[in-house]
Amino acid sequence: MKLRCAFKILQTINQNMALNLDDIKRIAHLARIEVSESEAQETLNKLSGILGLIEQMQAVDTTGIVPMSHSQDVTQRLREDVVTKTNQRELFQSIAPATQDGLYLVPRVIE
Repeated sequence: MKLRCAFKILQTINQNMALNLDDIKRIAHLARIEVSESEAQETLNKLSGILGLIEQMQAVDTTGIVPMSHSQDVTQRLREDVVTKTNQRELFQSIAPATQDGLYLVPRVIE
């Protein structure tokens, strides 16, 4: 939850602007995460790397590429849709305590 909140905050930061330690501390404060100076620096390095990777991926020309629904071309094996059990409705109706017009009658529980 805290990580999701931090990434929502990151989305609001201008992508052209580089992150700095103050941004990391502000994000941590808003997400109610306590970070030390060394953790803030480590987080800054990781997030800067992630944002750099995102910029690289957005720079790739993807026109004419069809989106995939799955990374592998697989199909699900399906079983045949055939009835395997016989209809036992009449048997169940005959052993039910009370039935009327093919419906099972139960005691009233809400008045």
